[in-house]
Amino acid sequence: MFHKILVALDNSELSQQVFDHAVFLAKATNASLMLLHVQSAYDEYYLKPGFPGAEVYPSLYTHTSPTYMKQCEAMEKEGLEELKFLAGQAIASGVKAEFIQNQGDPGRVICNTAISWQADLIIMGRRGRAGLSELFLGSVSNYVLHHAPCAVLVVQHSANVNLSEEAQAIDRLNC
Repeated sequence: MFHKILVALDNSELSQQVFDHAVFLAKATNASLMLLHVQSAYDEYYLKPGFPGAEVYPSLYTHTSPTYMKQCEAMEKEGLEELKFLAGQAIASGVKAEFIQNQGDPGRVICNTAISWQADLIIMGRRGRAGLSELFLGSVSNYVLHHAPCAVLVVQHSANVNLSEEAQAIDRLNC
């Protein structure tokens, strides 16, 4: 069924649910996981320069560049540590797992990673943006659903599913 599952994670609370679903599904199908975190300037968790005009006239603020770069490096390190921790959890539960962190447009990076890693499935979360917020900020899950080279499982933000109940349902189907 599924052999390679790409798990797109961000810094939201939903990431733990996405990860839990991925581990559960990987165990059920004996698949391996690729945990992916994309650092993006479009992400609400990403650092923004703290002063007006910095995006337009960065040379005016050269004295703040080293501080900003240190913050970026710290965020990158934090993201890698979280991925390493989650990969360790997956491996401890018997699932083969690796991880990668990239920068760029999240939707494109997820789809490109799925192509290069030859994923059978992408598991990701959905924050539930709609209306104007989706129009201006975009929807990563919507982009991936329309451009992914494989199946996509989107975990809804409001989902509060007990994985043991899922396991019981699958066991009933397999009988």
